[in-house]
Amino acid sequence: MKVLKFGGTSVANAQNIKLVLEIVNQKAKQDKLVVVVSALSKVTDLLQLAAAKAAANDEGFRDIVAEIEKKHLDTLKELIPVSEQSSLLSHVKRIINHLETLLDGCFLLGELSPRTADTILSFGELLSSYIIAQAFQQTEKNAVYKDSRELIKTNADFGKAAVNFEISNQLIQEYFASNESKINILPGFIAQTLDGITSTLGRGGSDYTAAIIAGALDASQLEIWTDVNGMFTANPKIVKQAQPIANISYQEAMELSHFGAKVLYPPTIQPVLRKNIPILIKNTFEPEAEGTLISDTVLTKDTVVKGISHIDHISLLTLEGPGMIGVAGSSRRLFEVLSQEKINVIFITQASSEHSICIGILNSDADNAEAAINRAFEIEIAQNKIDPCYVEKDLCIIALVGENMKNHQGLSGRMFSTLGKNNVNIRAIAQGASERNISTVINERDVKKALNTLHENFFEENTKQLNLFVMGVGNVGEKFIEQIHSQKKFLKDNLKINVRVIALSNSRKMLFDEDGISLKDWQSTLDKGEAAIPTEFIARARELNLRNSIFVDITANASVSDMYEKFLKESIAVVTCNKIACSSAYDNYKKLKSLSRQYNAPFLFETNVGAGLPIIDTVKNLIASGDKVHKIQAVLSGSLNFIFNNFDKNNSFHDVVKEAGVQGFTEPDPKIDLSGIDVARKILILIRESGYEMDIDAIANESFLPAECLATTNNEDFFASLIKHASHFEGIYNEALAKDSRLKYVAQFENGKASVGLQFIPKDHPFYNLEGKDNIVLFYTDRYIDQPLLIKGAGAGAAVTASGIFADVIRIGNI
Repeated sequence: MKVLKFGGTSVANAQNIKLVLEIVNQKAKQDKLVVVVSALSKVTDLLQLAAAKAAANDEGFRDIVAEIEKKHLDTLKELIPVSEQSSLLSHVKRIINHLETLLDGCFLLGELSPRTADTILSFGELLSSYIIAQAFQQTEKNAVYKDSRELIKTNADFGKAAVNFEISNQLIQEYFASNESKINILPGFIAQTLDGITSTLGRGGSDYTAAIIAGALDASQLEIWTDVNGMFTANPKIVKQAQPIANISYQEAMELSHFGAKVLYPPTIQPVLRKNIPILIKNTFEPEAEGTLISDTVLTKDTVVKGISHIDHISLLTLEGPGMIGVAGSSRRLFEVLSQEKINVIFITQASSEHSICIGILNSDADNAEAAINRAFEIEIAQNKIDPCYVEKDLCIIALVGENMKNHQGLSGRMFSTLGKNNVNIRAIAQGASERNISTVINERDVKKALNTLHENFFEENTKQLNLFVMGVGNVGEKFIEQIHSQKKFLKDNLKINVRVIALSNSRKMLFDEDGISLKDWQSTLDKGEAAIPTEFIARARELNLRNSIFVDITANASVSDMYEKFLKESIAVVTCNKIACSSAYDNYKKLKSLSRQYNAPFLFETNVGAGLPIIDTVKNLIASGDKVHKIQAVLSGSLNFIFNNFDKNNSFHDVVKEAGVQGFTEPDPKIDLSGIDVARKILILIRESGYEMDIDAIANESFLPAECLATTNNEDFFASLIKHASHFEGIYNEALAKDSRLKYVAQFENGKASVGLQFIPKDHPFYNLEGKDNIVLFYTDRYIDQPLLIKGAGAGAAVTASGIFADVIRIGNI
């Protein structure tokens, strides 16, 4: 014999019930079956709401009863031929009338006792099982209905009654010994006291009903049919990459179900565990899927961690004080108080010093527990021996579960390290001696990030998901997105990095998609986005709270650089080509670096100097290895180098600057490049990264632009001034020709002093042959004395800058 249980979604409507009929009729060809069914989907919730409204003197309960009646009548009409509906419809209406009478009583009395609540909630299963039994009898005459209340007897602890197994097992065995029917349909969840009063087995108790019957009959298998393909490595609604578990032990399944794996009701396993009856969890909507088999077999070569589960809405209660140290009975008194208040303790941990004990309970029980504990220990609290009970709400318990965990070292460290890297603060830790479960308490807002991070680490072949929030999609931004799109598969296959763009923003619009924005046609999608509001951009990134989040700044905007502090404090890494933050006041630069370390959020800005050239990374490596930089000489502006390499008697200065802008070599405001401020920022960043303290106003800036050009306030006036002062620029060019030199805009640092300015470079200088938009940097250090360390290459352009930003993103992925 097999026992099959079908949950609420499996019997949600007539269409689903037809699938159930098909599954059961197929199985009935080989085995005698017991079929346990839940209430139609959401009906138990409706019954609970109706009871609450009635007890609160709210006439709205009548609308809910009407909704429940319609739902069941519609289902019956679709399953049963019209010719046979009349008597069945009348029976359903009689049940509904009985329900309404009970609710009328609650309305008149203005109260709802646990006993009455159980009776009201039982109507869901009574109605569904009756309708489903009638549907079976249309195709299988050897199908009968049996009321579970006649077989399962409990105490009078209404709401979650305890089963009297001795009497229940006897009744079940006697009934089925004399019953020859091929299919027996029973309602789940409901039972009866020895006095004949309806009781319930707790929410989710239909699983328990099926397990009780399976255990009593020594069934060959218990099958739980639901709407998912078995138990998963994590909740698939939260962790998209969660995978079905093919095989799992009873103990592992109990741990996962206790910690929130909703596929299985926690007590379900107990009645079948004693008899070693396997449990198979299957999907009603994909019956061909393998499902999950729960048994006493543990595969020694199986996955170390079987699953990650969690319980929401947890409060942490802490009782502490010197009066607990060495005092016998403090823990006993605490748990007695909670037991008397019928408060279930989910999590326990105690300091070895005995100075404190910490327990996890449901949020809904927290206020009651706090008051009860403070009453019980009021003398010790008054004497300052024990502090008043301290309560933290809105927490969550996350648990790693696996039978083989006890044979592997370092799992706890791996778990805590993974959470720590994503700034998930652990409030409490517990691990049993069996080492089958490691539990931690965290803030509820971090649960999604924590589950995904842990799942990625333990189940996804070390593939690391990076979630990007990109601000600035101009020339460089467009190239950056193009590179991500083209390299996505390569990164995933070869570097085990999965890059997703979660948000895009320009100055007008911003777009968010938690599952990742499609990069095939991102421009048109962004155009349809919402208005761009920087503060809202930060708030949304914080609210999403995704693991491995990276804010990518591809702007030259000072207000955007002011946002870095907020991102870093949320443990969101920052990658930027915007030089403003790192060249701002020295204290701000140091603060950002400090926040990066404090919140374990990388702050990378390789493209601040030299676009895609590894200049900053080289400086960091020099300093980290103990070298000291004494002197820097550099041509750091690819745009200025392009301009002076192309400015000659045939090409006016104005025209060359225009062309540099067209090719994307200059900033949107070209005066930033030509005024020397951009180069000053770059050399300042190199000086700071070399270990020196300096601010921008300490750098001598010898501008080659006339005062009128510098005084302009917009691009139109600026370009007009270049035409007006064309003779000034021609004079500089002619002087260079006369000196047989080339014009280069040079930045230098030596003996604590720095300067930037246009220089005449002779033929024997390393900078003389610097072509196009190239940059060059010479570092003179303790190790590079006579011959400097030289870095040279393209230092401007959208593609190379984008590749530098991309490289910083990949660096974070490899951390």
